[in-house]
Amino acid sequence: MVASLPFKLVNNSNSSNVWAYVTGINIADGRRVLLQADGKTPYYPENPPAIGSPLAKDCAISLGKPGNSVTATVPQIAGGRVWFSIDSKLNFLLNPGPALVEPSVLNPSDPNAKVNFGFCEFTLNDAQLYANISYVDFVSNVPIAITLQNSAGAIQHVSGMQADGLNKVCDDLKAQAQKDGKPWDKLIVQENGQNFRVLNPSHGDAVGANFAGYYEPYVDQVWQYYSSDNRAFTLDTQAGPGKLQGKVVNNQLVIGEEAFEKPNTADIFGCNSGPFTTGPNGTRNAIIPRLAAGFIRTTLVTQTQQPSDPSTYYLTDPTNHYCRIVHERNLDKKGYGFAYDDVQPEGGADQSGKVNDGAPALFTIAVGGNRVYAGDTAPATTSEAVEEQSEPAPGAEAAAAPQENGQQQPMQESRPPIPQRKSSGLRGKLSGWKKKFMQ
Repeated sequence: MVASLPFKLVNNSNSSNVWAYVTGINIADGRRVLLQADGKTPYYPENPPAIGSPLAKDCAISLGKPGNSVTATVPQIAGGRVWFSIDSKLNFLLNPGPALVEPSVLNPSDPNAKVNFGFCEFTLNDAQLYANISYVDFVSNVPIAITLQNSAGAIQHVSGMQADGLNKVCDDLKAQAQKDGKPWDKLIVQENGQNFRVLNPSHGDAVGANFAGYYEPYVDQVWQYYSSDNRAFTLDTQAGPGKLQGKVVNNQLVIGEEAFEKPNTADIFGCNSGPFTTGPNGTRNAIIPRLAAGFIRTTLVTQTQQPSDPSTYYLTDPTNHYCRIVHERNLDKKGYGFAYDDVQPEGGADQSGKVNDGAPALFTIAVGGNRVYAGDTAPATTSEAVEEQSEPAPGAEAAAAPQENGQQQPMQESRPPIPQRKSSGLRGKLSGWKKKFMQ
C-alpha cells in the first residue's frame, strides 16, 4: 500500500478564487495534521497558548483559474477531509490540545459562517483509500465530485451535483413544504437574498425548522403493523448474527433477542440517540444501522425484507424528503444523506457516494459542478478541457506519479464506527482508525 497518494484538485467552478484544505490525523504518529499551501508539506499544529489561536502556517491551497488543477501529496491520514471554499478563504483555529476548530454551519458566530464551503471525507491507510461525498450535515453551494483510479487503471466515479444543484434542492424543498406543510423550506440558509446552503433536518433547530412529532405517526404504524401475531419482518445484519426476525412484543420491537423502544423524530433524523445508541453489543450494533435506515427511508411496513431495494425508498409519507431530494439532485443519485446511507441489500446499488480501492494510484476531486458527468469515464471533451488548462501547484511534479476536536459545534461523520458490514467491512475499519487517534 502507498505511504502517500496524489490528490488532483480540479477547479470546475466559475471563480478564480478557490482554495482547498486537507485535514486529518496522521496515521504514522497519531498527530493532527494539515497540508501547507504548497500541497505537499505537512503541518503539525503545536499546543496553542489560548482558545481560538490562529494556525502558524498557511494551509490554503490555491486552485487557480477555472479549469485549472493542482496536485497535492497526501500522507496516510485517518478521519480526513478535503475542504473547499469559493471566493473567501476558510479560517481554521486551534484550541489547547491541540484541537482543530473546524468550520461550522451551525454556529452563527463561527468566522466561516458566511464562507461558501464544502468538503469530502477520506481515509488513506495500509488497507486502502476510502472516500465519500457527504450531505449528512448540509448541502453546500460548492458541488464536489470524486474519481479514484487504481494502479490497474480501473476507475470509480461519484458525480455529485451540477453547478445549480443547490438551487434545485431549494426549489424541491419549497415545493415539498407547500405540499405537506412541514418546514422543509426553513432548512434553506440564504445570504444577500441568494441560496447559500441547506441544513440537514437533523440540524433543523439551528434555523427554526421544527420537525417535532414528524415521524411519530409512522413509528406508531410500524408498531401496530408488527404487533399482529402473523406479521414479522426479516432483518439481514450482513454480519455474524445473520438474518433475524423482527416483531413487536410487549410494546417493544424485538429483533432477534434485541429489544428496541420507540424512536422519536430526533432519534430517526440523527440515527445516534434513543434506540439507535450503539454500545458494546455487536449484534445490536449490526441491527441499528439497518433499522435506522428503514425508518429514515420508511420501508419497514411496505417491505418485510430489510435492507430493501433502493426502488422502495422514500415512497411513504412521512419520510425524509431531504434525503429523497438530495439523491434525486445528484447526477448519479449517490451521496450520504444520513449517517447510515451506505446500508443496502447484499448486491444492491450503492447509495452512499463512496469510492475505495486497496491499490489507489490517483484520487481526483473536482469542485464547482461544471463539467459534471455520471458514469466511470468523462466525455472526451470534458477531460481534455481540464487537462489543457492544468497548471501544477508548486512541487506538484514530484507528486504527480503514484507513490509509496475542539469544535464548538461538531458536525456528524458519514461513516459511524459500526464494524459489521460483511459485504465490505470497510466502514468500521476506517472509522476505527479515527477513533483510535481521537481518544
